[in-house]
Amino acid sequence: MTDAKAEILKGTLDMLILGSLARGPKHGYGIAQWLEEASRRLLQIEQGSLYPALYRMEERGWISARWGLTELNRRAKFYSLTARGREQLEAEAKGWERLVEAVTLVLRHRQA
Repeated sequence: MTDAKAEILKGTLDMLILGSLARGPKHGYGIAQWLEEASRRLLQIEQGSLYPALYRMEERGWISARWGLTELNRRAKFYSLTARGREQLEAEAKGWERLVEAVTLVLRHRQA
């Protein structure tokens, strides 16, 4: 077994971030940490990918941001899911489920 991390398919980072925020507001590092823990350390989100995605989603109105203090008393931007973001998450999750089903069907057919 290799120790390779899972690669995120293009377009899924937004869905993963929205999913993490569905559980409540988080700062950027908290989002990355939650995704790593929730994926049993299979996913690692780099800051160079995370923050551009957060800015893009904020511009689209999927998330909102406010300044606050972290658990370590450091100033950070906390992101929250908006109603529009919740709708986007639902749409992306349904699309993802269809994709997983289709790939599973193809792989099963290959083995038959």
